[in-house]
Amino acid sequence: TYIPLMENRDRRVRKEAFQSMYSVYGQFANTLAATFAANVKQGSFYAKTRNYASSRAYYLAENEVPESVYDNLVAAIQEGLPLLHDYVAVRKNVLGLDEIHMYDLYTPMVSRDDSRIPYEEAREMVKKGLAPLGEKYLSLLQEGFDNRWIDVYENEGKRSGAYSAGAFGTHPYVLLNYNDTLDNMFTLAHEMGHAMHSWYSNANQPYIYSQYKIFVAEVASTCNEILLMEYLLANTTDKKERAYLLNHYLDSFKGTVYRQTMFAEFEMKSNQMAEEGESLNAENLCKLYYGLNQKYFGEDMVSDPQIAYEWARIPHFYYNFYVYQYATSFSAAVAIAHGILEEGAPAVERYKKFLSGGCSMSPVDLLKQVGINMEEPKPIQDALDVFGKVLDEIETLI
Repeated sequence: TYIPLMENRDRRVRKEAFQSMYSVYGQFANTLAATFAANVKQGSFYAKTRNYASSRAYYLAENEVPESVYDNLVAAIQEGLPLLHDYVAVRKNVLGLDEIHMYDLYTPMVSRDDSRIPYEEAREMVKKGLAPLGEKYLSLLQEGFDNRWIDVYENEGKRSGAYSAGAFGTHPYVLLNYNDTLDNMFTLAHEMGHAMHSWYSNANQPYIYSQYKIFVAEVASTCNEILLMEYLLANTTDKKERAYLLNHYLDSFKGTVYRQTMFAEFEMKSNQMAEEGESLNAENLCKLYYGLNQKYFGEDMVSDPQIAYEWARIPHFYYNFYVYQYATSFSAAVAIAHGILEEGAPAVERYKKFLSGGCSMSPVDLLKQVGINMEEPKPIQDALDVFGKVLDEIETLI
């Protein structure tokens, strides 16, 4: 319930939810710091035992990703921080706030009527959005819709969220908890992106090479979301609707590219602290996280003291050097989606080769097949250029 509360139009509700959540994490900060530190120490032990230079080198090697990709991401995003600061300033202005706080980051800048999008309508919209991927892709998508690849609705005892599970020798399976919202429609597109990636890889690779690496796992799913977003933007004439969609687009960038890179930098620096013999106690972790939050969100943002505890509630930190892949995947997906829309069939064919690659080569080399080199800043800079254009447009609309 936390994120829906943070999206609430009533600022008092947002503030109270924020303070209530982090006051409890603050009570357990020492325990959670000890847990976090133990996980870091475990990674350090594995790295040393296997003769890696650092924990990061050890965990990235598992996916055949050079450390230069990680450093390139952090450096490119730091160069692009002024755009995030501009976003904070626009949000502050649009919401009419004297001060913008961390609990003001999730409520939509543009109000929208609570129009529902039934599942059948969402399926048709997703198909229209993904039409640039060609008839074969759409026919497979329809097969998934028609032949029960998807567990659609909430049910007693069913887990929350959404995910896709590929299974060699049969079709992929998708779990949703669909409840007729715009976000849920994008989730359908996202999870079917995972499913189609699994289908292409399983169909074109032997079992041993069929499972694609985590580094590229979010590319196909995010590419679907961006294609759907571009379709919706191209087919709305209502300024308010367009502004709402642009707000959604901006929040995707903020949450996936900037926020996950901030997490990645926290993870990198906290591991470096441990390797240099510095204690990962609650005080040091809070100081590190709070400083990064101030740097990323800029001077317009009031970095509330409670946000210093946010590191304690991020489960992905226990996946060890995982979160950076959300930002790299999103950046790559932006480039792929715009390439498909601009170039058409040749770009689609290159993309299908990528989808069919499984782990037959390193994930970085797989992306090079579609003209994307994640060891260079260009894909990230190009994605941030799109963020900047969307920010400029929404400012003119509202």
